[in-house]
Amino acid sequence: MRKLKLTELNRLSPQDYSKSEKAPIVLVLDNIRSGLNIGSAMRTADCLGIEAIYLCGISVCPPHREISKTAIGAEKVVKWKYFKSTEEALIELKQKSYALVGVEQTTNSVPLQDFEWKGEQPIALVMGNEVKGISEDALNKLDRCIEIPQFGTKHSFNVSVCTGIVLWDLRSRLI
Repeated sequence: MRKLKLTELNRLSPQDYSKSEKAPIVLVLDNIRSGLNIGSAMRTADCLGIEAIYLCGISVCPPHREISKTAIGAEKVVKWKYFKSTEEALIELKQKSYALVGVEQTTNSVPLQDFEWKGEQPIALVMGNEVKGISEDALNKLDRCIEIPQFGTKHSFNVSVCTGIVLWDLRSRLI
């Protein structure tokens, strides 16, 4: 066994990536305070071929050194858009017939493995602030919430880890 060389990975060029078919998922980042978490989400979105990222509220936008540090170039190829409020982003996505799905622990959230989706309707996946989670205003606009079951003492995953888990799970359903 040996590690593959970068030239053996057969990755898309930025030009080919921009033309490639994307998963019908828009990642909505609701007031994410860390540019490092945003960069990580961009890198994950690139790796999984996600349609776009909507940055909302206090979330910083490229170009930004913290985003660049973890995105390592993904910020240059992943489509993104900024909104003053998450609610504005959700209104736009709802008008485009996206299902608004939050990743949050609520009284009605469904475990990720029980969430049924096979790409039949595009999804706007909302990830909340590192400390406060999804804002109440945004939460009230969502169609439903999902959560990742946890088995330890902590109450939540880091937002970038959570983003990776959920996006990979949803994306793998389309393969």
